[in-house]
Parts: sequence; C-alpha cells; structure tokens
Amino acid sequence: MSATKGLQPRHQETEKFMSSLMKWLSLPVTGMFSELKFPVPWGHIAAKAWGSSKGHPMLCLHGWLDNANTFNRLIPLLPKDYCYMAMDLGGHGLSSHRPAGFPYHFLDYVSEVRRVVAALQWSRFTLMGHSMGVSPSASDAFPGCALCSGHAAAKQNHKEQMDVHVCWQPGRGGTVAGMFSCIFPEMVDKLILLESGGFFPAPQDHDAWLESKRKVVESLLSLEQNEHQPHKTRSPKAALKRLLEANPHLTEESGKILLQRGATEIPGGLVYNRDMRILKHNREFITLEQCVSFLKKIQAQVLMIRAKDGLFPHEDPDKSKNFVKPLQDAFKSNLRESFQLVEVPGNHFVHLNEPEEVAEIISVFLEKDKDSKARL
Repeated sequence: MSATKGLQPRHQETEKFMSSLMKWLSLPVTGMFSELKFPVPWGHIAAKAWGSSKGHPMLCLHGWLDNANTFNRLIPLLPKDYCYMAMDLGGHGLSSHRPAGFPYHFLDYVSEVRRVVAALQWSRFTLMGHSMGVSPSASDAFPGCALCSGHAAAKQNHKEQMDVHVCWQPGRGGTVAGMFSCIFPEMVDKLILLESGGFFPAPQDHDAWLESKRKVVESLLSLEQNEHQPHKTRSPKAALKRLLEANPHLTEESGKILLQRGATEIPGGLVYNRDMRILKHNREFITLEQCVSFLKKIQAQVLMIRAKDGLFPHEDPDKSKNFVKPLQDAFKSNLRESFQLVEVPGNHFVHLNEPEEVAEIISVFLEKDKDSKARL
C-alpha cells in the first residue's frame, strides 16, 4: 500500500507530461508555443516548444543561470518548418531542483538532454547552445569581473550579489551542447554555438584547480547549513535592478524576459527560482589535447557565432593564445567545410537583445543541405 502511494507523484508527473505533450502535438499554429514538463526521478525538466511537432527537431540550451526564455525573441525569427524545444536545465527556470545533498555536475546537464530527447523519441536533431560556463572566479580577486573591478569594497559587493551575479570569465561557453555532440555524435546533425567555444578549458594552475574544488565542497556544505533560512524576496523593480546590475550585457527588456521564467511571485515579492547550488556546480575541465581529440568525433555541421562585444574579445591573452585560438583552429582543420565561424555586432546576449543580428545567419545555416536533414 505504501509502495503504491510512493509511486503516485511520479505517475502524476507522467500524466501531466502526456497531457501537455498531446496539447502541443495538436497545436495548429506554428507561431504558438506550449509548456511541457518531462518527468525525471527527482521531479521534472521544464521546457517550452514552438512550431509544429512535425517539423525538424531542434533543441535549444540556455546559458548558466539563465532559462529557456533566453530564446523568446530569436526563435520566432527562425524557419517555420522546425520544431523548437527550449529546456530549462536542472535547477534553472521552472525545472525541479536536485534532491538535498546532491550537487550539480556538468555531466548531469548532458544526461538531462539525453533524457528529454529520449522522451520525445528524437533520434537525430539540431542542437543550439548559448554560453553555459561563464562562472564565478575561484580566486578572491574576481579578475575581469564587470561588476567588481578589483577593489575591496567592490569584492564585498560581489559576494553580496552572488544570488544573481555572473563573473565574466570568457571562452567557456556552450559546453553542454558541445559535449553532447561528442558523446552522442550520431544524434546531432547541426550544432550552433552562440557565444560559445564548446568546452571548459582546464586551468593551467593545478593548485588553483584544487583550491576551486575545495571551495565547491565547502560552499555546498555551507549552503546546506543555511537551507532552512527563508528565501530573500524583492519587489519586481528591485529584482530587475539587481539582475541588470549583475549582468551588464542584458538590456532592461531582456532582463524582464528572463525574470518572467526565472522568478516566482510569493507574498512579499519575487524570489529567484534557481537552485543556489548551481552557483557551486562541479565543472568538467578538459585539456586542449582532450578537446581536439573529442571534437574529431563530431558528425554535425557546426556554426559558431561570436559577438564583437561579447566574451571572447575580453579573453585573457594567455588563455586565448593557449586554448581559445588553438581550439578554433582545431575546429577548422578537423571539420573543414562543416565548420563556420561568424562574428556579429552585439554583446554576450546578442541573441536576446538584438536577435535580428543572428537570426538570418542561423536561418541560412539551418536551410543549408535541407535534403540531408534527418528524421525524428
């Protein structure tokens, strides 16, 4: 009897998913979108779908600390004969948080992608990822942070804003999409990397690597000790102000779009939806040699889009010389005509702030070689 009761929440999640799936399958208008929840053992993965379910499948992955709404303004500008599915990665947006005591690991996000496409029964699809990997610095100096700029008062300000803040450490984006395309190469026909290099670079300083891992463990334990404290609430205006201060690449309109899915209204104001543990997620660092070896597995055509005022121009010179540039060269030499690198005006959130700057480029890429598009 008790075992049956224990299964009820999972069954209810499955029933809700089937209901939302059937509603989406019946949508007659390609301009509409539908909300879906994919059942997983710890709850659900939330997603929103645009277009006809009969269109060529495309999965869209947001950046770290963002959510599926990051594609709200871009997807309506893309070809109408595609089925676009933007998911909230675990702990982000409207997706469930991990159970207590379980931290977030990079490969967990890769497995979430596999779970979603398995539920949709997609055998081959297009994959688009933005950023995902810009992270808080492991050091106390927060080098390159647009908010902090290095002095003591600013660093204290940084620590107080970590619930919304991203330290701009460029060159580490799109890692979930990139890694999925290496682990499951037969499933991805085209890969679009928005402000993304596709991999996390391994730190040159091994002591710094160990120190960063130590801080992840200690900070997670600290969060658990404070987990019973009430969530901080803010007025909509204050929540938006905090978000824009912490993310200088966002316009006010873009900030509002992300907050629509990234915060929930409760008595007293708004609370951010994200799981605080994702601020301490365990990254999967990869050496340049490993990256070069891995990308040889990619079977997809690859489009890499960089913004002139995005993350890459502000890359640390040593990292650019020792990782970013060699990795770019490896993409070119290994994928040859299947690799395309384009630079556009705008910043890290160009796809959300000014989607017209990238929509045509992406559309041309998607329409190319349509005869070779794979099936669902």
